[in-house]
Amino acid sequence: MPRYYVHSRFPFMRFQTAVRVLATLGLALAAAQLCVWLKTPIPWMIGPLLATAFASMAGLPTLSSGALRNGGQWVIGAALGLYFTPQVTALVAGLWWAIALGVVWALGLGALFGLWLERLHAPTMPEVAAPAMRATTYFAGAIGGASEMTLLAERQGARTDLVAAAHSMRLVVVVLAIPFAMQWARSHWGLQALDMTPPGPRSAQWPGLLWLALATGAGAWLAQRLGRANPWFMGALAVSMGLAMAGLQLSPIPTWLSNAAQLVIGVSLGVRFTAEFLHTAPRWLLSVALGTVFMLLLCAGLAGLLAWATGLHPATMILASAPGGIAEMAITAKVLQLGVPVVTAFQVCRLVAVLLLVNPLFGWWRRHA
Repeated sequence: MPRYYVHSRFPFMRFQTAVRVLATLGLALAAAQLCVWLKTPIPWMIGPLLATAFASMAGLPTLSSGALRNGGQWVIGAALGLYFTPQVTALVAGLWWAIALGVVWALGLGALFGLWLERLHAPTMPEVAAPAMRATTYFAGAIGGASEMTLLAERQGARTDLVAAAHSMRLVVVVLAIPFAMQWARSHWGLQALDMTPPGPRSAQWPGLLWLALATGAGAWLAQRLGRANPWFMGALAVSMGLAMAGLQLSPIPTWLSNAAQLVIGVSLGVRFTAEFLHTAPRWLLSVALGTVFMLLLCAGLAGLLAWATGLHPATMILASAPGGIAEMAITAKVLQLGVPVVTAFQVCRLVAVLLLVNPLFGWWRRHA
């Protein structure tokens, strides 16, 4: 499981924790700067992710701050919402049928992935009872948030360590594969930026940035109080979208703040890959990685069909249908300027639908299988 900062009442332990968090951030910053120099895609997230993952697997005492991770999601959510101007919102609303198709596709693909995992691993894991194995593979294959799927799996008696490991592996494969594929397409096929900069000021404005921070922070706090999934991202996104839809452009997010947010999100992903993670059923992890690559190819096929049907660029639809996390796919779209509103809308609707439907569908399947 991720090694996040846990508050301690003992001063010495708090000091040790702070040193570990700062050292991890220093490593992540150096890796980000290296990736900027190497001109890799989304360097402020991929650099920290890879550096902290390798350091964690090597046994170094890396540590991610939960508060900083939440702050990073808050910043990204607020930045993405600014794209939803009234004109863009009308465009996205006209794609409701494609978004619905994407939701159905994600639910079906996740169920098939889980069924494949069950057929592959049930004979080699006799220590896991059949009901527990079915729940484990089903929730491991579901294309949803790692923490939410692990919690649902626990309620069904599944092996939560395998579920969490599967989602961590899937997310990292997607986060690494898609940006590099997009960069390759940009250099070989001339892929150009597709997004227009949201109207309004081009640089951070004071006190507009303060009002934006207060409003989106209140939205994130309310979402957390209501127990919503990804509250710091979803709450900030909802408020920022509402302001943009109303035509209110308070201030853009400074580039340095967006980069810092990507850095802490990358760190929070990288620390999941501990030395213990590598020993969590290596055959299971390998099968998840291979299955994720196959899912990416299938989703690319769907993206091509949706691009043909909607007239949108295939790169945008690939990000919109990719089986990755909403924040990570939206960050990729934002940095590469590949249809941020469409990608965000697809990913948000899919996340909400999966959270609402995946557990009832599992109950139905278990009764009728």
